[in-house]
Amino acid sequence: MDKIDRRLLNLLQDDASRTNAKLAVGLSPSSCLRRIRRLKKSGVISRVVALLAPAKAGRGLKAIVAVELERHGEQYMRDFLELAAQEPAVTQAYSVSGETDAVLMLRLTDMEEFDALCERLFRDRSNVARYHTMFVIRTAKEVTAIPL
Repeated sequence: MDKIDRRLLNLLQDDASRTNAKLAVGLSPSSCLRRIRRLKKSGVISRVVALLAPAKAGRGLKAIVAVELERHGEQYMRDFLELAAQEPAVTQAYSVSGETDAVLMLRLTDMEEFDALCERLFRDRSNVARYHTMFVIRTAKEVTAIPL
């Protein structure tokens, strides 16, 4: 990846709807397109998506949930993460180090949705020993761009 690739990637991360002509900083549009195709093929660009305003899309409630599992081991973690990944409100799910086993990022419509999600993920036979929820009051920074 050279300087031009990094510049293209920064521009795409800012606004992927730009045309090749607008992205072609010192390149022909066709050269720009070839570079972008190469970056996609190599996996540097994994996908191109639209970023929504969560509140305007009806998902203004954001929560971060730290989860401790009852039983540990790779299969137990994999099972829990697969269960969490099936939930539409779970936007990110991570296996983490430390006392917490997993961290989930949620985008919710309301507390009723949160309560129903808790029933499915954290109670009964879910292998969750305890969970701690933090509701986001104010966001200081939330970006999708990867620094290059």
